[in-house]
Amino acid sequence: MKRPKIAAKLLLTSILISINWLVFIWATNNGHVVETSLGYYINPLAMIAFGVIALKERIRKLQWAAISIATAGVLVLTIDYGRLPWIALVIALSWGSYGIMKKLLGLGALEGLAIETFISGFFYLGYLIYIGNQGTGQFGRTTGLTLLLISAGAVTAIPLLLFNGATTRLPLATIGLLQYITPTLTFCIGVWVRHEDMSAARWAGFVIIWVALSVLALDLLKSSRTVDDSVT
Repeated sequence: MKRPKIAAKLLLTSILISINWLVFIWATNNGHVVETSLGYYINPLAMIAFGVIALKERIRKLQWAAISIATAGVLVLTIDYGRLPWIALVIALSWGSYGIMKKLLGLGALEGLAIETFISGFFYLGYLIYIGNQGTGQFGRTTGLTLLLISAGAVTAIPLLLFNGATTRLPLATIGLLQYITPTLTFCIGVWVRHEDMSAARWAGFVIIWVALSVLALDLLKSSRTVDDSVT
């Protein structure tokens, strides 16, 4: 609290991560798992763009090619949906903005996450007490469900802690590439576990994005080899 600017930024990161979580949870429970994967596919592009705009990071030719290809894929998917994919856009922009704010803050992963949790905890606790009084709360109702909710908190917090540590150590372009793992897993769950509808155009859009991912992976391999050679 002795550093108001840092406190204000941490308040903003708390809001951004809360928006990301709430939209994702709502979408998952309302049959939009595949669209959430689209959001996380778009997110690395947002991270790269934020890195260029805010941190003046340089983008290589293959990265520009990957961005262009992925943008085409996103456009195909947008046309197929027949509407603005607001779920995907909110997830991408909130997570991308969160990443750039964490990069600018430069705080330790545990310290930053602890303060964010402390700030947002007041609002979440108040809401839990409210729905508990209304008789619609689920936490504590049954042992199995309560354990699942606690486990959901753990599998959310642990990757976020690792992400916070990575943002202060890696270029945003690298972070953006690694984050393609999440939407791929989410996509598989949406299609083969939740059996959401996938039209031919939707498949085409995701294939285009996967091509962009391959280009980014090639760029990362080439850049890492260059670094290794220079060190040697």
